[in-house]
Amino acid sequence: MSPIPFACVVRVRDGLPLSASTDFHLDQDFLECRKKLKALSSLLAQYPDRGTAQARDLSIHFHSFRGIACLGICQNSYPAAMAFCFLAELQWRFSTSYDAASVDLASRPYAFIEFDSIIQKLKNRYSYSNYAPTKFNVEKIQEELCLCPPVLVKLEDAELMNGLGNGHAEAHVESAPAYRMQPVSASGILSLVLNIMCGR
Repeated sequence: MSPIPFACVVRVRDGLPLSASTDFHLDQDFLECRKKLKALSSLLAQYPDRGTAQARDLSIHFHSFRGIACLGICQNSYPAAMAFCFLAELQWRFSTSYDAASVDLASRPYAFIEFDSIIQKLKNRYSYSNYAPTKFNVEKIQEELCLCPPVLVKLEDAELMNGLGNGHAEAHVESAPAYRMQPVSASGILSLVLNIMCGR
């Protein structure tokens, strides 16, 4: 598995996935991490611009800016500065490729799936830790992370807040107010019958 097995771009306000890498991994930890990433993506509006959530062998890093968030699943051994450098460049590339209006108007998931080719190229470039990014300086990102560290998100909290604990939505059961409905009058029945017959 590569150091960055998955990356995606989502809209912050509702977590709508706009584009994602299309590699497939059958590793159980990875599949579980993807489920948690999906739960986290719908809650990004509640978090600061940068954050990290750690699973067993994988980490989820996210970077939000101007209503767009880039998320990546990385191996825990992958340097955080490189991961955030990758996400910053991914966010910059997406922002220069698509305007804010088209992102706001997107109504279906993966409306910008053609951006996958750029995600794949960046993933391949950043998969080698000796790669020196041209667009974003790793030392600068490292300094920013020291001054303002990313928020640490507990994945269990994100799942519970999203109603996905144990794979089931939490059921809220409350009793309804006790009241009796009034019987329908003859004029009400006549009105209903006429509406049905007239097709309105």
